[in-house]
Amino acid sequence: MKNEIREISVQIAKEKAGAGIVFVDVREEDEVKKMSYVVSNLINIPLSQFEKRFGGLPKDKELILVCRRGRRSLIAAKFLLSQGFFNVVNMRGGILKWADKGFPVENNR
Repeated sequence: MKNEIREISVQIAKEKAGAGIVFVDVREEDEVKKMSYVVSNLINIPLSQFEKRFGGLPKDKELILVCRRGRRSLIAAKFLLSQGFFNVVNMRGGILKWADKGFPVENNR
């Protein structure tokens, strides 16, 4: 199997939201407090804690990794692939692109 991470657009991620998909936000707590995704099935595991806390993620569901711009989530997605997770995708553009498209966010500034 290739060791490449599939990437999807925010539009496709939005279409999948609520369909049994799990969004995994790897931003730090302070970032999430400022602006967060409004989707069901959202789990926040900061990248700084990811290697210690990823074990509770379901292997039987598609995981969409998300962050601010899509870079840290790509790192987390590659890590999950190395740990035997195969149904993992990275959302390009992160929450900034998500909000730019007008998709639901909570601003807590």
